[in-house]
Amino acid sequence: MEPWEMREWFQEFLDTLNRHDGAGLRGLLAPDVRRAHLPAGAEAWLSDYSDLLHGFPDWQWRRIQVLVEEDRLAVHLRGGGAHTGVFHGIPPTRRRVSIASFAMYRVANGRIVEASETDDADAIRAALI
Repeated sequence: MEPWEMREWFQEFLDTLNRHDGAGLRGLLAPDVRRAHLPAGAEAWLSDYSDLLHGFPDWQWRRIQVLVEEDRLAVHLRGGGAHTGVFHGIPPTRRRVSIASFAMYRVANGRIVEASETDDADAIRAALI
């Protein structure tokens, strides 16, 4: 993909996340996607995202910056939502949470095949306690 195509692809990925479209997200992930320090596979990624949305049904991502180099994306995002559902055993607090996320993705054939991200459940839990 050309850099402009990669940027358009990433916008589609971000829009899919913000629509909370699990089926659409599945189509943007390689079935065996590798994630640094997290269980591999699209199903594990979708399960983690489902857990996030259960605790934060209005969660949204906002792009701060995207850098493209060949088949890789470096992204800085801001994510946030209101804690109105149970999240990792923590009952709803109604607090708004906002976190910074930095990620590196490698994309092949229009799907993420490798990911390394800083947005994790521990950062979100820390914001609730």
